[in-house]
Amino acid sequence: MSLETQEITVGRAIIDAARANGMTTIFGVPGAQIYPLFDGLYGSGVEVIVPRHEQAAGYMAMGYAKSTGRTGVFTVVPGPGVLNAGAALCTAMGNCAPVVCLTGQVPSSYLGRGRGHLHELADQKATLKSFIKDAWRIETPADVGPTVNRAFRAAQSGRPGPVAIETCWDTLAAAASHVVGPPEASPSMPELDSDAIAAATTLLAEARKPMLMCGAGAQHAAAEVLALAETLQAPVTAFRSGRGVVPEDHALGVAAVAARELWDDVDVLVGIGSRLEMPYMRWRDMLRNEPRPRRPKLIRIDIDSKELERFPADVSILADSAAACRALAQRLQGRAKPDAHRLAEIAAAKRTAAAMIARIQPQTAYLQAIRTVLPRDGILVPELSQAGFTTYTGAFPVLAPRTYISEGYQGTLGFGFPTALGVKVAHPDKVVVSITGDGGFMFGLQELATAAQYRIALVTIVFNNRSYGNVLRDQETQFGGRTIGARLDNPDFVRLAESFGVHGRRVKDPAALQRALAEELATGQPALIEVALEPGTETSPWSLIHMRTRPSQIQLPPS
Repeated sequence: MSLETQEITVGRAIIDAARANGMTTIFGVPGAQIYPLFDGLYGSGVEVIVPRHEQAAGYMAMGYAKSTGRTGVFTVVPGPGVLNAGAALCTAMGNCAPVVCLTGQVPSSYLGRGRGHLHELADQKATLKSFIKDAWRIETPADVGPTVNRAFRAAQSGRPGPVAIETCWDTLAAAASHVVGPPEASPSMPELDSDAIAAATTLLAEARKPMLMCGAGAQHAAAEVLALAETLQAPVTAFRSGRGVVPEDHALGVAAVAARELWDDVDVLVGIGSRLEMPYMRWRDMLRNEPRPRRPKLIRIDIDSKELERFPADVSILADSAAACRALAQRLQGRAKPDAHRLAEIAAAKRTAAAMIARIQPQTAYLQAIRTVLPRDGILVPELSQAGFTTYTGAFPVLAPRTYISEGYQGTLGFGFPTALGVKVAHPDKVVVSITGDGGFMFGLQELATAAQYRIALVTIVFNNRSYGNVLRDQETQFGGRTIGARLDNPDFVRLAESFGVHGRRVKDPAALQRALAEELATGQPALIEVALEPGTETSPWSLIHMRTRPSQIQLPPS
């Protein structure tokens, strides 16, 4: 039977249903159990990006989702394919990234039999549900539309996150109807609790030195957050995912170090779509859970009721962050009484922070070179590395929402390069730069082939200190210099990139990096820039990340 006359399969119906829910791009690696899915992609108009590792498919979908707010989609085979992508799914969960994983399953007659069929897991769906938002199985052709619609809605509803759909091998190949029902309506937002808004308004009306702290749940609410901040003359800060909601070059936009300089005087903290990791973990004791916050007074705005239960506040507002901030700003008009010297104090804290950050070298100089080249809406994806950790401090100012794509609380080494590829696929007309250490880059360097094949014009900067830098420093300072497993013998990254068809070059100072980055971005082609560093020469940024005291009172350690 020819393709033109062949009856539609469940695989094609799933693709059609995903398209109806907004999917235009899919990342995935083909394999036997998902052949009908890939066949369904043929001629569908969906952009298909095939990476060289299943983990990269998940990370690319996450990068696509985090940088756009739209749902990222990937497909891998069941069993080992799903497990290979598991780190990316964990990261997406910690990152509040709406991602849909489409996978296969053993033939239906083998399901639950434990016979050891190809790629069989004892209970794949239950395994997935243990670390992502939810997972479902399509049992019959009639399940396609409702299940796909449910998955896309769940990925975006409440606190966004990853979900998965599995379908048995034979079911995917079964005949299905051409008719795909419409997607479900967008999830409704919870109604604002007028009592909670009133209580928060009362606290903020009397506050002299409030602070706003944003997380991923505030990325869509930039205008509303800024309006509330201006009403209160309150600094706005974030640790990772909330950065850029208020630009860090705005008078009220402050990065971590400046925020910590102000923290001891804050009388009311408003957490907006944030777990508040920075003040209650990073600035306290990472090894001891604080079940309830001590000072200051705390107001939390979050779409996830469970999150509000995990860390109770003086006032908890279950709401969309934009709606809650808008209501608070309106109610506070004419009632807010911010300290008359607050703007001057914020400016002073930012100057103190800049002076402290300038001592984290050479990372700060390299990051400043990158910031000089990137436009305001240019997107940075920092890997876990000495340069990446230094971005936490504010050494790289974030100037717009969704332009700083981090690893979230999972701290997943190796996420950066493949995630940045997904970001660039989503934003072909924007500047996207990946910064990574040599250790993290080696987790996914095979994706240079993906960049070359699909002409993904990402510029990747590899800071090569021939070591796992944090491990090396910790072993030298905390374990009497007994170093083990921390030093790396690396390939020649420039020649490696060129062997994949990606232009490579090497630089040794910030000025050379700035020139090289500008030149590579101008080509519109994928490129790799290696920054050659000696092991152990980078100043540790950690004293400006775990700050028990004001930064101005911190003595920075030598490199």
